[in-house]
Amino acid sequence: METEYAGLLEAVRASAERLGASVGTLTDREAREPSPLPGWSRGHVLTHLARSADAYRWMLAVARTGTPPGPRADSAELERRLREGAGRGAGALVTDLRGSLDGLLADAAALPAERRAVLVAALAGWRHPAWYLLWRAWRELEVHHVDLNLGYSARSWPEAFVRRALEESVAALAARRVAVARIEAEDLGRTWTLGEQGPVVRGPGHALLAWFAGRGPAADLCSDGPPPVLPPWPLPPVPGWG
Repeated sequence: METEYAGLLEAVRASAERLGASVGTLTDREAREPSPLPGWSRGHVLTHLARSADAYRWMLAVARTGTPPGPRADSAELERRLREGAGRGAGALVTDLRGSLDGLLADAAALPAERRAVLVAALAGWRHPAWYLLWRAWRELEVHHVDLNLGYSARSWPEAFVRRALEESVAALAARRVAVARIEAEDLGRTWTLGEQGPVVRGPGHALLAWFAGRGPAADLCSDGPPPVLPPWPLPPVPGWG
């Protein structure tokens, strides 16, 4: 577990650095330009990432001390913060994001080993160990980096990220009986059998993950039948932690 935790921490750190390099020269005009996410500018994406990092820090504090460090922002409060923060200038957006990510990395590095398995509750209600916050942060950074439309694409995703996200995503789809018979990540040499109904869908791992995540079309993949409509991504992990 110690090795896995250190690996996740380093993956988040490297992902944050790549994101920082992409937004380091962002102009105010570019920050106001629309992202591929409906109704969101790049400023919305950057603000969302900063507030997500703050939320993960809140949960790390709960894991560390057993006590909430203060009131938890609910969905309405997070929406208000997003709306109010998105219109800031590029410098303020980037400084805010870097500060939140630096704090997250510092808090995660300082979390005692014996507290990493403490269960914390996601805002949606499902629970997971505190160490899983690092995976959630890595996933947020990689996917929303693509949403900024600054040259970082699904093809840019690290293979380790794609492999882990595919494993988790396919398990979640299988548990929900999504009508896909088999998924084949051709470049990764990995095949998953989900059931007896539905098409066989194959393609590069990053393209499969982009489809799961709503960041790429099914047209980028090969399918021997109509691909299904997928549920919102990401889904809680299976089997989960109760």
